[in-house]
Parts: sequence; structure tokens; C-alpha cells
Amino acid sequence: MTDLRRRLAAEGVGTALLLTAIVGSGIMGERLAGGNVAIALLANAIATGSALVALIMTFGPVSGAHFNPAVTLADAWQGGVSWREAPAYIAAQLGGGVAGVLLAHLMFGETLWQPSAHPRAGAAQLLSEFVATFGLLAVIWGCSRQRIESLPTAVGLYITGAYWFTASTSFANPAVTIARTLTNTFAGIRPGDAPGFIGAQLAGALMATLLLRWLVPARPAEAAAAVVSRRKEP
Repeated sequence: MTDLRRRLAAEGVGTALLLTAIVGSGIMGERLAGGNVAIALLANAIATGSALVALIMTFGPVSGAHFNPAVTLADAWQGGVSWREAPAYIAAQLGGGVAGVLLAHLMFGETLWQPSAHPRAGAAQLLSEFVATFGLLAVIWGCSRQRIESLPTAVGLYITGAYWFTASTSFANPAVTIARTLTNTFAGIRPGDAPGFIGAQLAGALMATLLLRWLVPARPAEAAAAVVSRRKEP
């Protein structure tokens, strides 16, 4: 139980800091860009990708640094985190995401509660979220099974790039999506558009997990040894 509490704390704090980076850099970028949306998006993408690398390096040895219910569900399906613990992981991620948005609002003097009015609807947006999440899970599975040391950097670089090659700017995360319904700033999404995003994200995660299980079969003995070693670290 103590170990689970540590892991849940890592997931909650890590997801909170991720959302603080996403929302805070969006606010800062928009304020400083002088109306140039491309520059604001560039600032948002670089800050998010950079923070994600650091957060995975920091919290990965504790909890695996999922920060994402789609990742947790895929990991549970593949025998990583247990199905019994997965709901607690997801609850910590959701709570951390909301806390991160509120913290960003406080830091920038924004209204604390501000449901988003930013529309992000339509087939192109949903396809973008499918592609963004498919790519994210492909990177995670590919690196974790072949080049685990490169995983934090690969994930951060992928998300930075996906901000620009997807029409949705790559949410790729149900917890991030839900949290971003609570900000009417640059990073927001209208609450009514969130369910479609989440459905597309889960579908993308499912397809990537199926494909990578075939392309890069897991090595259960080595994976289990790595998990045991990680959880014995102080």
C-alpha cells in the first residue's frame, strides 16, 4: 500500500505539472505573441515537450510516469500496472490535471474557474486525436521494448512535433482533455467536444498497442525484471 501511495502521488503531481506547463505556456505565449498564433503555438509546443521530458525522467522510476489514462489502460492490458490499481492511477491523473489547470490560472492571475468556449469539433479534429494518440503509444511501446533509455526524450519530441502536424494540436490524453475543458485560455477545449476527443484517443491507443505487440513483441521476463528493479529503488 505504501508503494502504491508513492506511485499515485507521482502520477498526481506529474500530471499536475504537465497541465501547468500546457496551460501556463499557452497563456504566456498568447500574451507575448502580439496576436501571432503561430508563435504562441510554437512556445506552447516547446514548453510542453520540454516539461514532459523532465517529468518522465523524474517520475518514471517511481510510477512509470503515465500521466495519461490511455497509457495506463494500455499498460494494464499488457500486464504492467494491475487492473486493480489502474482506476487509482486514472483518478490521480484526473485530479492532478485539474489541479494543474487551477495552478496555472493562479500563477497568471486568471479567473480560477472558467469553462472553455474554444470549439474543437469535426471529423478532422477527431482523426487528429486518433493519429496523435496512436503515434504516442507507438513511441512508448517501441522505446520501452527496445531503447528504454531514450523514452523520455522520444515522447517529448513526439508531442512537440504532433502539436504541429495534427489539426487538434495533439491532446493525446483523456486526463489532459478533461482538464483543458476548465480553461478558456489558449489551450482550452469546449466541454461538449471532449467526449469525441477521448473516444478517438482510446481508439488510437488500442490500435497502436495491437500493432506494436505484433511489430515489437514484449519480452515478459525482461520487462518483469525491470519493473521489480525499478520498484526496489529508494
